[in-house]
Amino acid sequence: MNSLDFALFGIYPYICLAVFLVGSLLRFDRDQYSWKSDSSQLLRAGSLRWGSNLFHVGVLFLFFGHTFGMLTPHFMYEHFISAGNKQLMAMISGGIAGVLGFAGVSILLHRRLSDERIRINSKTSDILLLVLLWIQLALGLATIPLSAQHLDGGMMMNLAGWAQRIVTFQSGAVELLAQASWVFKLHMFLGMTVFLVFPFTRLVHVWSGFGTVAYLFRPYQMVRSRRLSLPPGHNQPQQH
Repeated sequence: MNSLDFALFGIYPYICLAVFLVGSLLRFDRDQYSWKSDSSQLLRAGSLRWGSNLFHVGVLFLFFGHTFGMLTPHFMYEHFISAGNKQLMAMISGGIAGVLGFAGVSILLHRRLSDERIRINSKTSDILLLVLLWIQLALGLATIPLSAQHLDGGMMMNLAGWAQRIVTFQSGAVELLAQASWVFKLHMFLGMTVFLVFPFTRLVHVWSGFGTVAYLFRPYQMVRSRRLSLPPGHNQPQQH
């Protein structure tokens, strides 16, 4: 383990998580009017529907897939699926979702850069965020051929072990990445960077998306008509 790996994969993850959580809380508390997706649909719809739908479907699948795939301990699924088969399943499903997400973000980035009206009304952070996500998805797809070279699931287990040790504050996390390719490491670094810039971009609207789940459990609301309730056969009084 060298000092650079320790800084990037032993210290940087905690910096990103701290900024992600504290920054999101402070922005919601101090600047709620900026808590929005800043959609450019009113400027021009065009390819937005295709790009947005492909991007969101792909990225949401990848987010939950990475979250549960990397943070679920091996003993919880080893009786149902082997590490090698889990890796193969992740490569196939993640590859499909990655292609969808990459196609979607490519459409969105091209739309934002090629349409002068949208580009003028875009913030610098909007464009940089799309570029960051474009590179991140491209790197994710680039890891698939590398994963195909070792289908025993060993590298996947090391990557998952790193993530699990980081979130549980255990030592020895960085050592698990000793044999990882630079493509994996760069993909992980940019993934953590997305969390770092999260509170300062339009990504904060993701919190609101998860917050809508609360609507499933709230009490029913009774809505009353504003019209006067009159017995049958009576007309409403006329205004003079």
